[in-house]
Amino acid sequence: MREAILRKVRESAELKLQFFDENAAALERCVTDVCARFRRGGHLWTMGNGGSACDAQHIAVEFLHPIIEKRKPLPASALTVDTATLTAIGNDTDFSRVFAKQLDLLARPDDIALGISTSGASANVVRALKRARELRLLTIGFAGRDGGRMPDACDHCFTVRSWSIHRIQETHTVLLHLLWDLVHVAMGEDDVV
Repeated sequence: MREAILRKVRESAELKLQFFDENAAALERCVTDVCARFRRGGHLWTMGNGGSACDAQHIAVEFLHPIIEKRKPLPASALTVDTATLTAIGNDTDFSRVFAKQLDLLARPDDIALGISTSGASANVVRALKRARELRLLTIGFAGRDGGRMPDACDHCFTVRSWSIHRIQETHTVLLHLLWDLVHVAMGEDDVV
């Protein structure tokens, strides 16, 4: 079992190193765009399904209630947390509209939409990102595998090129922490993480 543990940890570490080596410049551009939106009063809206819903809630709370007490809170909400709204929209229309319908009501042009899908093919996430673009939001995707339909729906799409959901989610966790951290640093806060 020890060998299996070390093999999986090596796979995870190697994938993350490769991903960030290939995407560092793209992440820097994304951070710049996110900062511009926050400076204009924008709000971050996050979404995903299953484990990606958890990641969406994770990044929203990081921005809204920073773990480093001197960092400024920034407006962020996960569109995954209101079960009454999700089930009402899903029941009355269809589940592929649960995030897009919320953006129609809540989002403004200076806002940011971040969708997370390990396959890149989640219908409700892709539909919401496309709608967010129509509403003039900055669109960001965290995808896996080959990116699915997300790259075409996003201003910035970060695709973890793996078929292992675990490795994809592990890399997404590092990505969301870096996005949160670097936005604060780019906005003039201390680089303490």
